[in-house]
Amino acid sequence: MSQNLILTIDLGTSGPKVSVYDERGKLIDHAFRETFQILSEHGGAEHDTDEWKLAIINAYKEIKARGLFHSKEIKAINISSLWSSTVAVDKNGNSLKNAIMWMDSRGAKYIHEKVGTGLIKIDGYNLFKILKFISITGGGPSKSGKDSIAHILYLQNEEKEIYDKAYKFIEPKDYLNAWLCGRICSSYDGITLHWITDNRDINNIKYDSSLIKLFGIDAEKLPELLPPNSIVGKITKETARNFELDENCVVISGSGDTNSAAVGSGAIRDYEPHLYIGTSSWLFTHLPYKKTDIFHNMGTIPSSIPGKYVLANEQECSGVNLNFLKNNIFYPQDELNNEAAPKDFYKRLDQMAARIPAGSDNLMYLPWLYGERSPVDDHHARGGFYNLSLQHTRAHMARAVFEGVAFNSRWLLKYVEKNMKRESAGIRFIGGGANSAVWCQIIADVMNRPILQVKDPIQANSRGSAFLASAAMGWIKYEDIADLSEVEKIYEPNKNLTKRYNELFEIFVEIYNKNKSIFAKLNT
Repeated sequence: MSQNLILTIDLGTSGPKVSVYDERGKLIDHAFRETFQILSEHGGAEHDTDEWKLAIINAYKEIKARGLFHSKEIKAINISSLWSSTVAVDKNGNSLKNAIMWMDSRGAKYIHEKVGTGLIKIDGYNLFKILKFISITGGGPSKSGKDSIAHILYLQNEEKEIYDKAYKFIEPKDYLNAWLCGRICSSYDGITLHWITDNRDINNIKYDSSLIKLFGIDAEKLPELLPPNSIVGKITKETARNFELDENCVVISGSGDTNSAAVGSGAIRDYEPHLYIGTSSWLFTHLPYKKTDIFHNMGTIPSSIPGKYVLANEQECSGVNLNFLKNNIFYPQDELNNEAAPKDFYKRLDQMAARIPAGSDNLMYLPWLYGERSPVDDHHARGGFYNLSLQHTRAHMARAVFEGVAFNSRWLLKYVEKNMKRESAGIRFIGGGANSAVWCQIIADVMNRPILQVKDPIQANSRGSAFLASAAMGWIKYEDIADLSEVEKIYEPNKNLTKRYNELFEIFVEIYNKNKSIFAKLNT
């Protein structure tokens, strides 16, 4: 019996996951291929775009070989990808250099030159300029230099040959869309972090010439804009051959990973937040109004659901702290160790953390391994263990890392709820971190909110892309998505631990406030 199938590509920092779903968001099969970042001095972080494409093709071949679906039944392709990243392309959509990633901060000084100079400042911004940004876009460029516009300014100033050759500067999802269907364009939701669009009318977003002039970039190097969740066009003949698809298969405009996760979490109603913990972390909620909180680096951006705003923020390092613990402390490949981490490392980490009392016997962990964005915009901040003593074991370190990320998320929740003007009734939890029952409970206890562990939480980005594609094709309605997203378990806060965690949370924030000047001295 013929089906309407959807091919999704979820391009994350560590590589792409390629999946096939039916029109109701049921996963049929998926495969992942790892790719590698290229980190360099002075905050550089890049990725080889050809490696992305090869990884996607190989992952697709793997699932096709298993024979769980007929490729000719795939009617749509939708991409969820990391964003706040920049690919410089020529007229044919070919990349001119590595993609500049969301962690890249080399454009920070150019952002400062454009919006941070002047006699009257507020939180490091020229008062009049940032008020203009807030009025028009709903936000403004991060001082960290990690937004797409900062990447373009970096190229303009330090790799001018690439800047001059570039036909367009586009996000990773738009680069992959151009590869799949030949059309170079972006979408209202996808262009947001360039901070050059007028977002006041959510249904008619367009470039603002005064902001483009303020940054001093060339308007013709910016892509065509489409409404969110639009059909971009049919796939190319080459794509049809590479993936063995029907040539009538279409490409959807796609979304940034944060936006697709918001959909895949099922938290699509206003004031229903979701927490994502993967490499990075965020706490999003849809809102019925435009809102900006410049002091805590968050604001509403266009949702990938047409006509809606979503309150957006970003915490730089979250689940990656566990990878750091595994690869740099417990199982580094060096003169003292040549053993690989066990395959069930994270399960064992859960077991270790579970036997340590709440508060880790006063051992605290700071999760800012690569700076921070929200609720403080500080690319100088760094991580570490605080109050380490002879009594502490590596089990204490494991729990302290879980708790440190949870404290950071609670810090973010404080200002998300302030902008919501209400407490959340519960928080949907997705991403790899939500696979840990221990972490779910710690977060519930630290945040003092019910945590709703979404079923198959690591699939949220891909599932969101499938829901969006199905809605774009007219197979489901947007309001159906909440009911199609299942909750595995609800973790209620342990009131006996709330007081303890309240005290430690205040200390966590105090540690940052008393050390931020030291971080600046060490990392400027």
